[in-house]
Amino acid sequence: MPVPRSVPPTAVTAPPAAGAGPRAARTVPAAAGTPARQPARAGRPVAASPLAGLVAASPSAPSRRGVLLGAGAAAVLTGSLVGGAQAPRALAAAGSRPGDPFTLGVASGDPSPDGVVLWTRLATDPLAEDGRGGMPERGVNVRWQVARDERFRRLERIGTTTARPELGHSVHVELTGLEPGREYFYRFQSLGRLSPVGRTRTAPAVGSSPASLTMAFASCAQYEHGYFTAYRRLAEEEPELVLHLGDYIYEYRADSYVAPGGNVRDHAGPETTTLAGYRQRHSQYKADPDLQAAHAVAPWAVVWDDHEVDNNWADEVPESLERDPLPGFLDRRAAAFQAYYENMPLRSTSVPRGLDMQLYRRLDWGRLAAFHMLDTRQYRDDQACGDGTDVGCEERLDPARSLPGHEQERWLLDGLADSPATWDVLGQQVFFAPRDFAEGPERRLSMDGWDGYTASRSRLLEGFAERGVRNPVVLTGDVHRHYACDVHPDAPGGEGVPDLSRAPVATELVTTSISTGGDGSDTSAGTDLQLVENPHIRFASSQRGYVLTRLEAGQVRADFKVLPAVQEPGAPVSTRASFVVEEGRPGLHRV
Repeated sequence: MPVPRSVPPTAVTAPPAAGAGPRAARTVPAAAGTPARQPARAGRPVAASPLAGLVAASPSAPSRRGVLLGAGAAAVLTGSLVGGAQAPRALAAAGSRPGDPFTLGVASGDPSPDGVVLWTRLATDPLAEDGRGGMPERGVNVRWQVARDERFRRLERIGTTTARPELGHSVHVELTGLEPGREYFYRFQSLGRLSPVGRTRTAPAVGSSPASLTMAFASCAQYEHGYFTAYRRLAEEEPELVLHLGDYIYEYRADSYVAPGGNVRDHAGPETTTLAGYRQRHSQYKADPDLQAAHAVAPWAVVWDDHEVDNNWADEVPESLERDPLPGFLDRRAAAFQAYYENMPLRSTSVPRGLDMQLYRRLDWGRLAAFHMLDTRQYRDDQACGDGTDVGCEERLDPARSLPGHEQERWLLDGLADSPATWDVLGQQVFFAPRDFAEGPERRLSMDGWDGYTASRSRLLEGFAERGVRNPVVLTGDVHRHYACDVHPDAPGGEGVPDLSRAPVATELVTTSISTGGDGSDTSAGTDLQLVENPHIRFASSQRGYVLTRLEAGQVRADFKVLPAVQEPGAPVSTRASFVVEEGRPGLHRV
């Protein structure tokens, strides 16, 4: 049973099951071991300076944009954290600030009408091999402050919490009692230092009808493959909400996954398999100044894909049982879940319990939009016929198989039936619409996406119709390309072939990667073939970037943003294509 929509005051809802998901929580041994850091090679940095490239701003007149995009970095605390204090001063480089505990920045997430989660994680040495970030084995007091203005003259909330070693010295402040639909600014203080300033906002009031929402979504940021310039450009758009659809980090050791043209940065440490390793990897990514800017500009709603744990993992099955035999993979999974919670602005409902972590949940934006954030890894059946593409795989048609798991399927369909929102947005990971990779009548399909779970997708499409879901929009990451797809009902036969003679019942918007795959290209032989063989796929591009959307009562507009390069920092952004979906008429209109 889903949590009723009418429960006040929060609009962030998760399934009511204690623990997490379909299985009862299990206790597993804590992951142990300390990864050895690999030395940097000449000419390639292991990690960019956490605050490199920030431009100093006058402390007497900081601009809102400057505070959020870099001019408001950490500052030495010159007094108590009180209203009227000057906005934090900029820092030219992390090396000039020994002992700064805020090298990983700040973030907020999962906004509700009366609150939001504020996050930071203390780390004076982000790349410490033991994963502790240079912090002591004791709790550390952290003060936090929320204000209505970026200069913190109009304080709204203040408080103190403890960053504990058992949670990697992370802080998750779950605010309540704020006004709906408002912008707020926040910061932290600990060990005599002030954090960067973050901007966040609450969701609109329950039952209200906001005029619009600007939302960006992104996925797939491989640190080695390129610079995170796309995160910086996303921050400069100043969205009200950001969705991250997975592959926030990558698990590989340095140079085991090489982009075309070579890698431009190195991962620290070996492949992540332990809690120490996952903490270190998250710290390396979080220390990137472009990613910090994107977190500081707006609240995020996050879900994982595979690389936060292991490539193409499925429930309790790793990519390779030879490399990760059971029960060792279960220890690895538990360690990855723990580190993910520690490093994301998630609510306490997502604290891992044994092998399980409750991640699928629902966020409402008044009556304008409902965001159904899905977990397509933790409960799925193992991929049919292997993890790659396959022709003629009969196992994928088995009606007993599910990609989100049967309980999450029911939760989603029940929530769609109860939704009062104009737009029902599914934030999920893998390609939803059918996608044929083969030329001619032969159909070659991906077994990791919904094509490998045909009956599961069919149940959702039928559920859209049965429940009268007028405006379902599916958001996807994973595939390192932009796509825009019309989603049609299935043709007769149970093969998952789209019936193009019938009107679309949903729309799918797929974001390319932030950096994975290197610079990429606008066109390729592969995408050209897919556009021919799959006429319901209306657009494709293999450049890097993100998608910026604007939701209104009458339409959703999607702008596919691209960068010409990510293997050199500082590239500009442009709009490669734009589409509109009209209310009550699923299907894409190019503008």
